[in-house]
Amino acid sequence: MYVGHFAIGLALKARFPKIPTLPLLMGVGFLDILDGLFIILGWNHVTPNLLAGPYLFFDLTFIDWDHSLAAALLWSCVWGAFFLNDKRVAAFAFVACFSHFLADWPMHNADLALYPFSTLHLGMGMWGRLGTMSWIIEGLFVAVLAGYAYLSSMRRGVDLRWPMVVMALAFINLSPWLSPMKHVATLGQPSATLVHGALVTAGFLIPGALLTWLINKAERKGAAAH
Repeated sequence: MYVGHFAIGLALKARFPKIPTLPLLMGVGFLDILDGLFIILGWNHVTPNLLAGPYLFFDLTFIDWDHSLAAALLWSCVWGAFFLNDKRVAAFAFVACFSHFLADWPMHNADLALYPFSTLHLGMGMWGRLGTMSWIIEGLFVAVLAGYAYLSSMRRGVDLRWPMVVMALAFINLSPWLSPMKHVATLGQPSATLVHGALVTAGFLIPGALLTWLINKAERKGAAAH
């Protein structure tokens, strides 16, 4: 899952507007920010596979250091600890981060270990079983959460049209037809792995920061209007 993670963060922000944006919108992508870095460092391992749809075109051979259940819980605690000056914010930061693992569970192809090097793996395999349809299902999931966030925020006078545009563009860009990962998978090694890792990290770090800025700008504009 990709844009679906940001949709969860957006919905959380809309439901709990007093929680700062950064712990939520950056939190939902924290595990993949780490994943990309760990791939570059050689701690996690991915394998190019042009048949691995709908948009990743890599097999997630070993991602236990951030996407196993135990690691996700640990890193969610770490992310929450960054905001311990306010325990309520820290709790929501934890929820946002751990939501990443829960949202990945239906999509991933049994590559979510129970703990690093565990032989037991989780993942319902919608990517592998449904292919392009799993991307469409993610789109519907995004539409529901984004629609809720937009309408809920509008009732407070906060216009989220630009965050909606960013998420729509990100969703289209990482489609089965336009995904840059398809081209990356054709590169020789180690370039394919290194570029994949860099794109995974950038793909959550940059949109997460942009969405945080846009949402905060919309919140300030809405507050000024009232």
